[in-house]
Amino acid sequence: MLPDHLDYDLKILFIGFNPGLQSEKVGHHYANPTNRFFAVLNEAGLTDRKLSPEEDHRLLEYGYGLTNIVDRPTRGASDLTIEDYIQGRKHLLKKIAMYMPLVNCYVGKGVYQKLSGIKKVDWGFQPINQVEGVRDYVAPSTSGLVRMSLKELTEIYRQLKVDNVN
Repeated sequence: MLPDHLDYDLKILFIGFNPGLQSEKVGHHYANPTNRFFAVLNEAGLTDRKLSPEEDHRLLEYGYGLTNIVDRPTRGASDLTIEDYIQGRKHLLKKIAMYMPLVNCYVGKGVYQKLSGIKKVDWGFQPINQVEGVRDYVAPSTSGLVRMSLKELTEIYRQLKVDNVN
């Protein structure tokens, strides 16, 4: 199982669907070479350099955590079951309530939709938060399958810079 990177007093908790097979194989989040997660964080000014997947634990030094709504690795999110989401939702809400980050950043609209049950979701801060006291932010998936440019992704993630979060 891919380890979470969690701590108290996080500025941002990044929440994905579930580990991909490549991430599970190497033991690091966002490890698929086509995934732009670490490039986007750097370009958006959230990190001072582009970290590698092997440095995913170093996000804690920036005040950022990593977890997923479902722990089970699959080829893609479409391979997840309703039961995966029911169990995952329970575990995720417990993690959020325990660690109480300032912001949950859902890496993909579908992640927030599966957690919240809300169908109509826009990018950015959400009007309804899933855990009281923690702001919810929805950003695009950084998967190479997403047809957004690095610049488009970066503009949405840039709104998460610390001065905008507080």
